[in-house]
Amino acid sequence: MISSRPLLPLLVLAAGFAIPSTAAAQVTITAKADEVTVAIDGKPFTVFHTGGPTLNRVYLHPLRAATGTVVNRSFPAGQVPGETTDHPHHAGLFYGHGDVNGLNFWAIQNVATRAGEPAADPSRPLPGSAGPAPTDATLGRIVPKGPVKVASGKTSGTIDVVLSWNKPGGAPLLTETRRMTFHAHKTLRIVDVDLDLVAIERAHFRDTKEGIFALRMATALEEPPKTPKAGAPTRTGRLRNAQGGEGEAQVWGKRSEWVDYAGRIGDEPVGIVLMDHPSNPRYPTYWHSRGYGLHAINPFGLHDFLNDPKADGSLVLEPGQHARFRYRMVIHPGLAPERIAELFKEWAATK
Repeated sequence: MISSRPLLPLLVLAAGFAIPSTAAAQVTITAKADEVTVAIDGKPFTVFHTGGPTLNRVYLHPLRAATGTVVNRSFPAGQVPGETTDHPHHAGLFYGHGDVNGLNFWAIQNVATRAGEPAADPSRPLPGSAGPAPTDATLGRIVPKGPVKVASGKTSGTIDVVLSWNKPGGAPLLTETRRMTFHAHKTLRIVDVDLDLVAIERAHFRDTKEGIFALRMATALEEPPKTPKAGAPTRTGRLRNAQGGEGEAQVWGKRSEWVDYAGRIGDEPVGIVLMDHPSNPRYPTYWHSRGYGLHAINPFGLHDFLNDPKADGSLVLEPGQHARFRYRMVIHPGLAPERIAELFKEWAATK
């Protein structure tokens, strides 16, 4: 699963942004100074945040259903009345890991100051974090090495970017080459993320549940707590995996090809499926998806997921070694598991 050659070409341009003609495109991608906007059939879908004075990790936000409804938590958290504000590093759709060589690339916040993490709903205590505590001495950054390359199209569009995983002092530890493909569809919003990591120096992705490909669901899509708090927003969500397991207890720490997190926002049925490609290391992956709204793929957290201190889910990349990961996100209007399974099968067959 780990190769000695890059799996994607270098995609940074020598200078400036490449913005093709988009007049007749169904997927329109436009690069600006600190962000890249994505529109599908003329309607805003998401923004890829790439710069600015407080950017410490790139991310996609907001994430919209085909109807325009935002399905992930706001950034900064708390802008929506009654919304949870815990774990402020759960910003948009992002990629990171909680312990690489003792450095934290998960608890990265894109805010001027690192606020505390109060539980917005005391009736449902949040799990503690694992790995190095997020401090100025441990927190890394995942930022572009240069400008991005974008392409619009009638059926899909792409964003290509090369990212640097920097240590607290600024020295690079890893280089990530990432392609994100956005597909045109009348009722679905589909994003493919294909990333290649190459180690500049020995990189030890240690065993921790804090990772890796993740987003935070809108509060209305969280699973209902056992004892709802008076006056709190109604939670309608339900976790379900490819094996038919339902709820956090049957999904968290389990292996599965895909997991759906679905419910209702107002009267609208919506859900987000994350999928793990068969070519990925340790397929089918383990899941760090929680009833409080975190939706995450993590193949590295075995001692947490299996509750076995002897288990080791770590991955080591020696200098020059590569590891490739492919994921798909589908935002849907309440699809049945059978239809989700069909969508996964179609994608899993791609090379």
